[in-house]
Formats: sequence, structure tokens, C-alpha cells
Amino acid sequence: MDTTDTDNNGEPKPKKAMTDTTLKAAKPREKPYKLGDSGGLFLLVQPSGGKLWRFKYRIDGKEKKLGLGTYPEVSLAAARAARDDARKQLAAGADPSFEKKRAKVRAQASAANKFGDIAREYVEKRTKEGWAEATVAKAEWLFEHFGGNLSRYPVTEIEPADVLAVLRGVEAKGNLETARRLLQFASRVFRHAVATARLGSDPTRDLKGALTAPQPKHHAAIVQPARVGELLRAIEGYEGNYITKYALELAPHVFVRPGELRQATWSEFDFGEAVWTIPAGRMKMRKSHTVPLSRQSVALLKGLREIRGDRPGYVFRSMRTSSRPISENTLNAALRRLGFARLETGAD
Repeated sequence: MDTTDTDNNGEPKPKKAMTDTTLKAAKPREKPYKLGDSGGLFLLVQPSGGKLWRFKYRIDGKEKKLGLGTYPEVSLAAARAARDDARKQLAAGADPSFEKKRAKVRAQASAANKFGDIAREYVEKRTKEGWAEATVAKAEWLFEHFGGNLSRYPVTEIEPADVLAVLRGVEAKGNLETARRLLQFASRVFRHAVATARLGSDPTRDLKGALTAPQPKHHAAIVQPARVGELLRAIEGYEGNYITKYALELAPHVFVRPGELRQATWSEFDFGEAVWTIPAGRMKMRKSHTVPLSRQSVALLKGLREIRGDRPGYVFRSMRTSSRPISENTLNAALRRLGFARLETGAD
């Protein structure tokens, strides 16, 4: 409908309801002109031929115009629906133009806050806070399971079912423990997004009961006092590498994990105070741990240092290179030769 009749505000006064036929028939002129609809909606026809939907309204005594898209990309029905939504916002005391800008900012922020980006940010944060290299590597390995699945989606668009689908795929391969750890990792990433005001809540919070619980594996352990004595006597008679023997002899006195024992360095020991301080980076709980040393422990360590010389670095060095400690398999192999299962003082 082409009309030149205008109201007191200079806006077109429609003579009859706008239709698609009249919209399509509207031709460009030398100057822009308007085709009016009801309720403040009108179409601005540009000299270039572009047709722009606009909604005119007043708020706080000021006149404003809200862009609603272009015709025919935005149909007449869609433009009227957008106008009605804007009128509802006005009735609620909101400014439709401000709400549109805010929605655009939120959409841009949502697109930028993808699960993969936030997961990397979370790992970097925890690394700065003291995560050990092994823990970082494990987190990156877990993250790879989400690559191509969740990593490219904004966290605000991820539903519990999306995460569960990934976990079910891992479970189907029989990797129940991996599925459990993946859920834990995903939950930490989502909670980081919540803490940094990019997500309302963790979508995985109700998924814990959905996974099949892995059956625990009970490792071999000595529970009879007489058997403990047999182990200590066997270690005393060990005839293999002397460094391995010292490590085996020290283990019953300090009760630490094999990895903490193997990677001990001379700088961690204070013989004057008879304590061994294990740095947070090697502890499972990421807190430094102080181990009191018995007289026997101090004697063992001093004896080894006399043999190897007062050199810095690992206490239980590899025979191949001084830059690395003995491997966990070194201790386990020695125990097997003595007729015992692997050293089970804790997880490495």
C-alpha cells in the first residue's frame, strides 16, 4: 500500500490493512517514504529499493524507533509479532531498543563462551594454582574426549542429555572409570563457568546416578603381621641394584606413594629436623606434606648419600641417567623377584 497521508507526527496513516501484495508492489522513489501499519509498525522504503521494518514508540517522553529487520526476509506476520513483543516490553516498563542491544551482547558472549574455550581456561587456571604436570596431562586427555562433541558449543546451550550422550559412548566401550572421570571433569568446567558468571548452573549436577559404577579393584596387600616380617627380611636380603634396595628399605618407614618416594630429591630432606617435606606438586591433594623421619630412615638416606656422593638431584636416580628417577616398575619387579606382589602403598 502506497500512502502519502501522514498523522501529526509525520507517520503514515494506513487507509486499510497492509498486505504482502501491497508490500511487494511498493517501488522505490527519489526519497525514502513510509508505508504504515497499525500499532506503530511501518515499512521504510529506501531509494535503493531496500524495505526496512520499523516500530515507533515513546518511552520516558522520548520518541524512539526500533529496527525489526528487512522485508521480505522478515515477513509481514513476523514483523507484526515482533511489534507485539516490543509493545509487551513497553507495558512491562522495559525499553525494546535496550532489550534488543542486551540480547545481542548476550548472544555474542554466549557464542564466545564455548565449552572448549572455558575448559582450556579452567586447566590454565588450575595449572597456575599448582597442578602437577601429570594432572594437567590427564585433564587434557579427558578434554580430548569432548573434542568435536561439546567443545564447539556455547556452555549455555549444552543440556544434560548432550553430556550424557558422550558419556554413554565411552561406557559402551567398557571404559566405565573413564566415563566417571569425564563427568567429573565436565562438571568442574561448568562450575568454573558458573563462578565466572557465564552460566546459570551446572547441567551435569543430576547425572551422577546415570552412569554405571565401575567395580573397584582390590590390590594385593599384606594383612598378616608375620607376612610383613617376611617382606622386611626379604628386602634386607635383596641382592639386586643397591639404589633399588635402599628405596625398598625406606618405603616401610615413610608410608608414601611410590611416585612420591621415587621422585624424592635431596633438597626435600632436613636431617637436622629429621623431616622430609614433599612439595604440593607431587601430592594428590596439591598440598605440601611433611613426613617425620625415624632414626632408621635418616641412617638409610645418609648411607645412600655416602655411596653416591653429596650431589643434588634425585635420591633414587636411574642408573641410565641422573636426570630421571628409577621407574615404578623397578620397585615392582624387585618385589616380584622376592616373591611378593607390587608395592601397594598408594596410587602413583
